Amino acid sequence: MNALDIAKEAAAAASDKKAVRPVLLDLRGISDFCDFQFICSGENDRQTRAICEAIDERCRKNGVRPAAVEGKQTGNWITMDYGSTIIHVFFDHLRDYYALEEIWPKAKFVALKDA
Repeated sequence: MNALDIAKEAAAAASDKKAVRPVLLDLRGISDFCDFQFICSGENDRQTRAICEAIDERCRKNGVRPAAVEGKQTGNWITMDYGSTIIHVFFDHLRDYYALEEIWPKAKFVALKDA
């Protein structure tokens, strides 16, 4: 799986768990540390953890494991590192505070309707 495939699998898994406000950013040529970032939100720690677990399960079925997962203990902001794809699962109210989507104003938004 390439970086975009991982991001789209993550988006599909998050959608299955009713993630809120999913966004996929194409950062190729803009960021030095990743090509794509998938960002979504959950309403509580139970949902954010469920989203994270669904993403992990779906990617593992395709032979892909994260290099690291941070924040799963609290569920406030979970980061999953798949190398060229970084996944962020936020409490919805914290997501606006950190505003990751605004860090890269030149990033392209990838349509998720086909994910």
